[in-house]
Amino acid sequence: MTVPKEVTVDMDGGTIRVKGPRGELSRELPSQVAVELGEGRIVVSRSSEAKLQRSLHGLTRTLVQNMVDGVTKGFTKQLDITGVGYRASKGGGKLLLTLGFSHPVEIQPPDGILVEVPSPTTILIKGNDKEMVGQMAAKIRGLRPPEPYKGKGIRYAQEVVRRKAGKTGKK
Repeated sequence: MTVPKEVTVDMDGGTIRVKGPRGELSRELPSQVAVELGEGRIVVSRSSEAKLQRSLHGLTRTLVQNMVDGVTKGFTKQLDITGVGYRASKGGGKLLLTLGFSHPVEIQPPDGILVEVPSPTTILIKGNDKEMVGQMAAKIRGLRPPEPYKGKGIRYAQEVVRRKAGKTGKK
């Protein structure tokens, strides 16, 4: 894979460090896969064709590519809230969610994750580390996943919730 000019990549033993305009990321890589740095290129190679080697090769290549993309462009996940009385707001650096519980839910985002609330029913999660952005989005969605009868809950922006027919009335 090619590395943009504004990104620097360093290897220190089994750890790779990627530094770019949006910050710095580092990760421990598996020892079964070799990563070589060239002029503007990163080459990931494996020593054999064993199943474990092949899967670690693809995983490592994708992880390194996500690190490079993260320090150049960053990652964003959007969550939509559906339901009467369900809303989100920001206060004191925390995300405040009203989801039909007896109390509002407060979530403190970890370092490196920025949470924005452009409207009461939309949450944007931004960051450089794709894994952390996805984990934060899953944590928020897990508080009130969309239910199949009325569609109420928190869902990803492009997620399609299959709706079920409710009970039929007695005749």
